[in-house]
Amino acid sequence: MKIGVLLSGAGVYDGAEIQESVLILLALDQADVSYFCIAPNIEQHHVINHLTGNEMNEKRNVLTESARIARGKIKDLAEISAEDMDGLVMPGGFGVAKNFTKWAFEGANGEINSDVKRLVNEMIKQHKPIAAVCMSPTTVAKALEGSGIEATLTVGTTNKKSPYQIADINEEMKKTGANPVMCTVTEVVSDDVNNIVSSPCYMMEASISQVNEGIQKTIAKLVEMVALQRES
Repeated sequence: MKIGVLLSGAGVYDGAEIQESVLILLALDQADVSYFCIAPNIEQHHVINHLTGNEMNEKRNVLTESARIARGKIKDLAEISAEDMDGLVMPGGFGVAKNFTKWAFEGANGEINSDVKRLVNEMIKQHKPIAAVCMSPTTVAKALEGSGIEATLTVGTTNKKSPYQIADINEEMKKTGANPVMCTVTEVVSDDVNNIVSSPCYMMEASISQVNEGIQKTIAKLVEMVALQRES
């Protein structure tokens, strides 16, 4: 079993959420699953000072920044296809909504990176499972827009505290044809028809332990989906 982990940079405000990414890699390792990291070789939308929250006057590359999390062992997304993996995991962080798509600025109307869209659709067409956490379900929704596939996904719940407008994000997801549902940070949503599992992670106000619980359940479900798919 080999799992691809798609990173969008390094840092919650302009790349991949580092804690989520590391916890995902740990969960995969604990599940005794082989994995490899991938990222698009593109320029970040912008660079954010994570101490102040202010935009910085510099440029950074998504693949280069993602390599920080992957300890240098990472592949260019352009050279990777669904044939190279049994399942795909997408950590969150606003890199998915700034570098993969422009959801952070234009919602569902924003563009999506062509290679990200290609890989998501290849996985779906080959019935290979996808795990998407935090903000990354919006990327899955955008990638599948116009495909006729109604993916059931979650970015959180309005019944608990969140630093983000979950209801507004859900409405935007509906515009793509997705079916957004409510879910707490320690739970997962499983779309067994399309082989997609998602969990809110830091889209909700949560401790790292709560986020880890959701990620452990997400990876467990992904591994189960992959095993079932390989048996069929």
